[in-house]
Amino acid sequence: MAEAGDERDRVRTLDLLWGTRESSGLGRKPGLGLDRIVAAGVDVADDGGLDSLSMRRVADRLGVGAMSLYRHVRDKAELLDLMVDRVLAEVRYDDAGGPDGAGDTGDGNAWRPRLERVADENRALFERHPWLLGRFESRPPLGPGTIAKYDAELRAVDGIGLSDVEMDLVLTLVLGYARDATAGLLAWRSLPERSGQDDARWWAEHAPHMARVLGDRYALAARVGTAATSQYGGLHDAERAWAFGLSRVLDGIGSFVGRDRS
Repeated sequence: MAEAGDERDRVRTLDLLWGTRESSGLGRKPGLGLDRIVAAGVDVADDGGLDSLSMRRVADRLGVGAMSLYRHVRDKAELLDLMVDRVLAEVRYDDAGGPDGAGDTGDGNAWRPRLERVADENRALFERHPWLLGRFESRPPLGPGTIAKYDAELRAVDGIGLSDVEMDLVLTLVLGYARDATAGLLAWRSLPERSGQDDARWWAEHAPHMARVLGDRYALAARVGTAATSQYGGLHDAERAWAFGLSRVLDGIGSFVGRDRS
């Protein structure tokens, strides 16, 4: 992102995002357009994460020199803004089951399946592009993909009795849950590969020691832990945790939507 006060850089990035900047095309390699560069950047990040992303690696993937990229994008930070907006545009709700039309039960709770889909679509987005989870410390790029996604997702809670600010807060809550829960789910899913042990092997090594030390002092932990691992068939059930957490978030939103405003 551009530094504070660098208005020209910010305007340039917005022009690139919205396609409002005219270009003479001088000095540009034929066939090397901005779309190809951004797509290559996404591919590099998908393969190796943000730490693997560099202008050189993007250029190598395209089979061009790195300097060719700088005729289209200012630097890696600007490329990242374009990449983020591109992948956010993948989230679409323009079919019959979109958030503004899903689950219309007629009982005043039509918003619930709509928000469930918002959460599920964002989880799928993060699973396709895990590097995106590391970009939320930055301000959004405010490109067409970002704005279209925000507009579509707000429809999930439009017309249910919330103020505009409350609509934004509710959506922020659901998106925050989807982001954080997916980060945990992906970390857990990758743990066997990162640690070199699956759950069964890890527990086989630790269970004898834990059986010796828990005793009556930690009877509650022993009881609940035993019940949970027996139910999960392992140490943790990430899918069950996702569904349980999302349901509790939506329960809380339901209480807020249905509260007495008198």
